[in-house]
Amino acid sequence: MERIGKYEIRRVLGEGATSTVYLGYDPFAQSEVAIKRLHPELLRITDHTTLYHHLLLNEAALAGKLQHPHIVQIHDAVIEDNDAYVVMEYVPGGTLEAFTRPGHLLPFERLVEIVFKCTRALDYAYLQGVTHRDIKPANILLVSPTGQDIKISDFGAAIFTASETTQTPNLGSPAYMSPEQVREQPIDHHTDIYSLGVVMYQLLTGQRPFEGSNNASLAYQIVHHVPPPPSSLRPEVPPELDAIVCKAMQRDVDQRYATWMEFSHDLAQAYRNRKLAPDRVELPESEKFERLRAFHFFREFSDVEIWEIVRLSEWRSLEVGTVVMKEGEPGNYFCVLVDGRLRVLKQGHLLNTLSPGDCFGEMALFTAGRGARTSSVEATSEACILTIRAPSLLRASAVCQMHFYKGFLEVLATRLSVANSRIAND
Repeated sequence: MERIGKYEIRRVLGEGATSTVYLGYDPFAQSEVAIKRLHPELLRITDHTTLYHHLLLNEAALAGKLQHPHIVQIHDAVIEDNDAYVVMEYVPGGTLEAFTRPGHLLPFERLVEIVFKCTRALDYAYLQGVTHRDIKPANILLVSPTGQDIKISDFGAAIFTASETTQTPNLGSPAYMSPEQVREQPIDHHTDIYSLGVVMYQLLTGQRPFEGSNNASLAYQIVHHVPPPPSSLRPEVPPELDAIVCKAMQRDVDQRYATWMEFSHDLAQAYRNRKLAPDRVELPESEKFERLRAFHFFREFSDVEIWEIVRLSEWRSLEVGTVVMKEGEPGNYFCVLVDGRLRVLKQGHLLNTLSPGDCFGEMALFTAGRGARTSSVEATSEACILTIRAPSLLRASAVCQMHFYKGFLEVLATRLSVANSRIAND
């Protein structure tokens, strides 16, 4: 059986100008992996060997430090004179390139969800001091061909700071470069914002905003021309998405989105627009993320932990009068009110009124589901809650669990303070 190092080779996944990507198998971890290996002939070209080694080392060093659910994880790397490869997480769903052609375009709802997740992953990278510098459809992988979970890959061209642009070649894919990248000016996260805008344009229309017969022609257009809005090529594109792409692709950095958070927010707002999904019942993950991120209870949770909660929680809508918890009954879950109003009753007497962002039912976790509820909770309006069950919480990361327990203590302290005030007033 063919091997690369300790890894068994199953088949070729893809091949580019500089490397071949294989599907491999790690016999120790007993899992499939993707292996990007430089073409052997490139290692023998003295003028380019250093550059290609740099790209692989960069990818291994940078991506290995980026622990995010929407960034491909690096497992191993070997960079030697006669061989060079990086071993990474295998993502089986293909790339976004499959959805950049007319006739194969994504539904607007799925497209916005995917781009939203890209913005959050790239914001995470930016906060770690990393600018990707080569955002394009081929570097955005799908976890499944029909799903909307993504993983950003290929951090070989990435830089830690804008000052590094004077020390590294002007890397990237010409069609997705920002004007400042084309001009070889210092760059930061704004260049990734522009490139993601180009990706979004292509996903909406089936064509890139600029096309040229050569790189020089393409570069001139990027620097001097304004592309037509996506709706001019595809009339059904909602104006909200036109506006987002236009702002992301502004030639002037000062007119572009200043932060990834602004970009994410506009995408989430567009998702809430009924024109994008008139019959949708289930909240999209992007909206769930935005809701939780805004609540005080989750202020110390990182973006990575918020994504954990989105995945381990159950969300449901409530009608007026729905009893969420009943006094005296056992329970092994707690809830967070997302929308609407709830009231807390004990023996029929009102104890408290809950507002969006409030946590309730958490005391059941400290008795492993054997304790009885000490009060009832019911909806006084249409409402939305998320529920997290004890087994799900135990599957969360240690840091995520720690933040929950710290939040529970703050909730308990607040309740005791309110109770003491009531006793004093009585």
